[in-house]
Amino acid sequence: MHYTPGLMLAVCSSNLSDFPMRHLLHFAARCSAIFNGFLLLLYVGAPQPAWAQTTDQALVDAVQQFLYQEAQALGEEVVIDIAPPSPHLPACLQPTPFLPNADQAPIGRVSVGVRCGEAGRQTRYLQAQVDVIGRYIVASQDIERGALITAAMLTQREGNLSDLSSQALTSEDEVVGKVAQRPIRSGSTFQAHFLQAPSLVERGQRVTVIAEGTGFRVSREGEALADGAQGETIRVRFGPREIMNARVIGQGTLMVDF
Repeated sequence: MHYTPGLMLAVCSSNLSDFPMRHLLHFAARCSAIFNGFLLLLYVGAPQPAWAQTTDQALVDAVQQFLYQEAQALGEEVVIDIAPPSPHLPACLQPTPFLPNADQAPIGRVSVGVRCGEAGRQTRYLQAQVDVIGRYIVASQDIERGALITAAMLTQREGNLSDLSSQALTSEDEVVGKVAQRPIRSGSTFQAHFLQAPSLVERGQRVTVIAEGTGFRVSREGEALADGAQGETIRVRFGPREIMNARVIGQGTLMVDF
């Protein structure tokens, strides 16, 4: 026999004294399932209590303040839009936001982790859109491949930095002194993979390697086994069997780091 929910509700509220025992046991199980279902619907459909809404607002405020502190140095104006937290998750007490990827700039579409509770044992994630209005640089002229970038080749623009590529370089310090690895058209932004630091050391060049510590400083002459730009570490040969790694610190000069 098939029983519809409406019929089951009617039976559940009626006098069952005339029904056989096997039917009564079946009805009891069905009635329990229906009532549990109605309780679940009432719970899901009920509005959040005031304390839950207050906790959610504290969570959003904590994430808002965190993102603003992280992004305010990037430009002149910061606009943050945070997706509301899920109403089905428990309250997040003492929220402590963090960026899951510490190397990610807090701009554009951002995922923010939040540790909840005194020990921070619960972690949840919120999505946010961070728009930063600020200045960035573009090429003021066509730049040929192999050209050394100078300040005269740059000009500034203002706009939403989140619209730029994640590889875009926005400050002069990141661009001036680099070498263009491909032609760059006037008005284009500078992408990190478009540029390369100039070599201060060439393979086969005789170089000076400095080693220093507390109370001493020594230097030796060696042969560079690779090209090297500022800050890069390359191998240097001092004799047939003596090879060391050293860091480029200037034109033809390297340092051994202890």
